[in-house]
Amino acid sequence: MASVVLLSLLVGGALWSRSLGVSSQPQTCLYLDICGTLLSFFYTANALMRFRTTHDRTTLLIAAGFALAGVLEMAGSFGVAERIAADSPIASQVPASWLAGGTLLGLFFLVAIATERWMPASRQPGREIAAVLLLVGVAGYLASAISPVAPAAPAQSASLFVHPVELIPAALFLGASFLCLRRLRRSARAYDYALFAVALLNAGSHASAGFSLGFFDGPFFVAETCKTLSYGVMLIGAMLEQERLFEQAQAQAICDSLTGLANYRRLLSVLPAELDRARRSEKPFSVVLLDMDGLKAINDEFGHLTGSRALVRLGSVLRMNSRAIDTAARYGGDEFALVLPEAGLEIATRVVERIRERLQRDGEMPRLSVSAGIAIFPQDGATPDELLAAADRSLYGMKNRRSAAGHLQSIARIAACL
Repeated sequence: MASVVLLSLLVGGALWSRSLGVSSQPQTCLYLDICGTLLSFFYTANALMRFRTTHDRTTLLIAAGFALAGVLEMAGSFGVAERIAADSPIASQVPASWLAGGTLLGLFFLVAIATERWMPASRQPGREIAAVLLLVGVAGYLASAISPVAPAAPAQSASLFVHPVELIPAALFLGASFLCLRRLRRSARAYDYALFAVALLNAGSHASAGFSLGFFDGPFFVAETCKTLSYGVMLIGAMLEQERLFEQAQAQAICDSLTGLANYRRLLSVLPAELDRARRSEKPFSVVLLDMDGLKAINDEFGHLTGSRALVRLGSVLRMNSRAIDTAARYGGDEFALVLPEAGLEIATRVVERIRERLQRDGEMPRLSVSAGIAIFPQDGATPDELLAAADRSLYGMKNRRSAAGHLQSIARIAACL
């Protein structure tokens, strides 16, 4: 509904400006065209960088469309600029390069969105980028050679819709906007909204240009403004997507992919920072190492999927029993770690007991239990390695005591049977 309203407003604005005889200066349209060309090149560079990382051919196709449109529009802009500089008369009709650039962009845009699901990832992104740049270079050479002698876009001055050929790119972008709208139901990121807005703005741009009686009249100014605005929206959407991908990569670099807890790398970066804070505040902090009991037996009896699920369950319990300032991390394999700022032995012991109680109350099978070792700064160590080693000794001391207690219970049961 909003898309229909926006298109209606754009077309209505173009017709209204035409009825009033509104016109713009050639320099104004030229500046807008140059801004749009630069924005298209900026987006192309951004998209090619993203393609080298994601190998996503949809991004490559859209980048190729923007690059071709930018080159063709640049060739047309040079022709207009030369005429303005020489005080030569400027053709009143919309140049063919403007129409060709919009049509190619609409075609690449529609094909990219329509074939997204079936488009395989690129295996040689460098070669494909080189092919796109070669295509753009050839198009730029041809455009510069043909532009001075190219005829204006065909027009029917006697009709309301002066340039029916503008319906071609308008239809391409309108079809792409419907596909982008369906895409938004699956994914609603800023980049997806930008794709939808770009398709809609360009559809409105070419629909408005269809009502233009001359190169610099009101409808063409509306069309040029919408086109330049769409390029800016595309660039902003791409930059927001780059930021999202960067944050996602950062999160993946410090998070364990199975449990969602911090990983070993993150743990090693937290410990020195916590040591510095503890020295400044002169308060203790605790490092707790936890080892899941019997993970190998769970894998052997129930399978590795159940074993992985057991690790996820333990990770969830650690997360639920951690404060906002605590760090819960997967130390490696079936071992986990907790960094508890401003927590001495008593607080750390209570945390371990809460974790054990929560695991005992868990109704999901198989039942889980953990062994734990605690190290306190500064008495158990003054460096990350010393604290981890102390917690590790405490952990395996507990496991050995529990193992010895289990053997004694087994011997007692055997003796009772005798």
